Amino acid sequence: MSQPLDQLNSEPALAWKVAVNVLGAEPDSTTARKGAQTTRRSALATQLLEVCDREGPPYRKWIGAHWILSLLADLGCTPGDETLRPLMEMTYKTWLGEDHAKNIRLIAGRTRRCASQEGNAIWSSLRLGLADGRTDELVSRLLKWQWPDGGWNCDKRPEADTSSFMETLIPMRALALHAKVSGDAKVRSAAERAGEVFLSRHMFKRKRDGTVIDRHFVLLSYPPYWHYNILFGLKVMAEAGFLSDPRCKSALDLLESKRLQDGGFPAEESYSRPTNPGLSGYMPAQWGGTSTKKTNPFVTADALYVLRVAGRLKSPVQQP
Repeated sequence: MSQPLDQLNSEPALAWKVAVNVLGAEPDSTTARKGAQTTRRSALATQLLEVCDREGPPYRKWIGAHWILSLLADLGCTPGDETLRPLMEMTYKTWLGEDHAKNIRLIAGRTRRCASQEGNAIWSSLRLGLADGRTDELVSRLLKWQWPDGGWNCDKRPEADTSSFMETLIPMRALALHAKVSGDAKVRSAAERAGEVFLSRHMFKRKRDGTVIDRHFVLLSYPPYWHYNILFGLKVMAEAGFLSDPRCKSALDLLESKRLQDGGFPAEESYSRPTNPGLSGYMPAQWGGTSTKKTNPFVTADALYVLRVAGRLKSPVQQP
């Protein structure tokens, strides 16, 4: 067995991703269900729930209920886990509450909204089997707030007229999944429009001159939380069924170029603070560390998934 796959198998929290995303098991298969159960019982999942702030705001960085749910959902924890229901209730209450509604502004004909918040709530509720009519309400709001170019933005400057990568990727991910579950053609169309925000820029390049939009966009990380990078972008494109678009090629080439000699991929930066609970961004969970030369199992699991879906990986044992 390959060295990167050995590393992935040594992390129980990656059991579902290895089974479904890397090795291609069907999501409803026995193998997938066992993987999800192993992930849910893992030390990492347990730690995420232990550190979760159940009294403070759900959006507390990165230990509020909103973030913990999104992390558990991304790892592939078992759907229908009712022990997570109170965290989902906290999240619904926040994004559907009157206080939150007061922060939504219509300026120069565009709703200024950090739509990644609603997007993560929708996506997490669907992935974790906790969705109800409130999920549909959040979807309807995203559709109402979508900008003419297909995305969303919270920039309150009247002259701002271009969607944000940061605020568009997660809503696109949510709408694509909702459309898959519901079969709603209108929602699918909205997800496709959002995809154009990225595809028209080849996932990381400015339209006007082809230069890199932001240096962080080409640095791999896990978890990215709300931050955009090419791996996160390509992963969402794979989930949505857009990865075959030829405009993903440059980003796929760049991702492949970052593969290490052992077949894995590095985490080039991190948004978590593993120490000092008093600091914003505290997250004690270990995500494999950052290094330009050392394989990070979490980044590797997502990168192998993207390359497999793109048809660039015959098997996880294939070396660069």
